[in-house]
Amino acid sequence: MDTSAESLDRWRQMRFGMFIHWGPVSLKGTEIGWSRGAQVPQEEYDQLYKQFNPTRFNADEWVSLAKTAGMKYLVITSKHHDGFCLWDSRYTDYNIMATPFGRDVLAELSEACRRQGVMFCVYYSIPDWWHPDYPKGSPGGRTEKPNPNMPRYFEYVKNQTRELIDKYGPLGVLWFDGGWKEPDYARELYRYLKGIQPDLLINNRIGCGYGDFVTPEQKVGEFNRERPWETCMTLGRQWSWKPNDEIKSLEQCIRTLLHVVGGDGNFLFNVGPMPDGRIEPRQAQRLREMGDWLKRYGDGVYGTRGGPFKPGGWGVSTCKGDRIYLFIMEWPDEEPLYLPPIDREIISVRTRTAGEADVRQTDEGIMVQMAEVDRDSIATVIELTIEGDALEIEPV
Repeated sequence: MDTSAESLDRWRQMRFGMFIHWGPVSLKGTEIGWSRGAQVPQEEYDQLYKQFNPTRFNADEWVSLAKTAGMKYLVITSKHHDGFCLWDSRYTDYNIMATPFGRDVLAELSEACRRQGVMFCVYYSIPDWWHPDYPKGSPGGRTEKPNPNMPRYFEYVKNQTRELIDKYGPLGVLWFDGGWKEPDYARELYRYLKGIQPDLLINNRIGCGYGDFVTPEQKVGEFNRERPWETCMTLGRQWSWKPNDEIKSLEQCIRTLLHVVGGDGNFLFNVGPMPDGRIEPRQAQRLREMGDWLKRYGDGVYGTRGGPFKPGGWGVSTCKGDRIYLFIMEWPDEEPLYLPPIDREIISVRTRTAGEADVRQTDEGIMVQMAEVDRDSIATVIELTIEGDALEIEPV
C-alpha cells in the first residue's frame, strides 16, 4: 500500500518546512522529554502542565511567520516522549485541556494552516515515558514501569493517531519519532494509517524499515535522488525553547538549506516557542531574513531537484526544467572554479547575485570565473539555461 507518488512529489517540491517543539517544559527552558528525570525531577516535570498558560499564543501569527520565512509546511509536536498531548484527546486527560490555557492548540494551528495555504503535519512520539502501559519510564530507559502492557499501548497509539487524522486531517505528514522495535507493530500501524488516509506521508521513524522518507537529524544528508529524505535541524542549540540560546547566523541558515536542497533533500527547520506562546523575536527575525533571501533566489530552491553537480566544497547545484542553478559558497584561491562536464549545451548564463560571472563550457568541463569583489558572502547564484531537461543529466 504505497503512498501515491503525487503526494511525495508535492512534498518534495515544497523543500522547506517549519518544525515546532513545544509544551509545558518551555516553562523550565530545558529540553522537551529528555530533561524529564534529568535536569527537571520527574515529579516536577509531570506537574508543569498545571502552570502552562501561553496566553500570547496566536496560531495565525505562527503560520504567517512560517509563510514569510518561505516555509511551505509545518510540523508540530502533538505528543513528545514526555506523553503530554497538545490537543483535546479523548484517550488521555494528560493534554492541553487540563492546563489553565484550556485551548486546543492543534485545532487552532491546523485551521490557520488551511486558511494560509501551509500544509499541516504532526509529530508523534512512539515512546511515551509517562504512559503506564509503555515499558520505559525515562531517557535512556533507566527506569521500567511496574506493569507495562505493549498490546494495550499499541491500541492507544492507533487510537490517538487516528484521532489526529480525523480531527485535524487530512495531514500532510505523520512524523513519528522513537520507532517501534517490533516489526509487526510498525507494519500494522503503517498500513492502518494508510488505510485511513492513503496519501498520508509517514517518515522512517515509525521503525523497522517502514516509511516514505528518511530523516537525518542535526546534519545534512548525503546526495540521494533515489530515496526521499529530509534533514531536521534546530535554529538554536536545543529543540524546545531555551533562554538566551545561541542561534545560527543567516549565513549558516541559508547555506544549510542550500546543502540540503542541493543533495535532493527537504529541510525541516525547528523553532521552540516561549512559554507565553510567542516565537522568540530573535528567532522570528532570523526566519524573516531567510524569507527575504528566498524571495530573491527561491526559484532555485522550490520545485527543484538536487544536481546535476553533486555537492562539494565549492557549493551545490539544483535543477528544474531547462535550468541549472549554481550556488557557489567557496571559491578556489587563485584560479577559476572548474565543474565536471555535462552532456548538454549551455545556451545562456544569468548571474542572479551582483556582478557578472564568466562561464565557459568545454569538453573538459565548465569553468566559472568571477571578480572577487562581486562574489556573494552567502552564496553566489548563477542560473544556467541548457538544451533539454536538466534532470536527465546523470549527476556528476
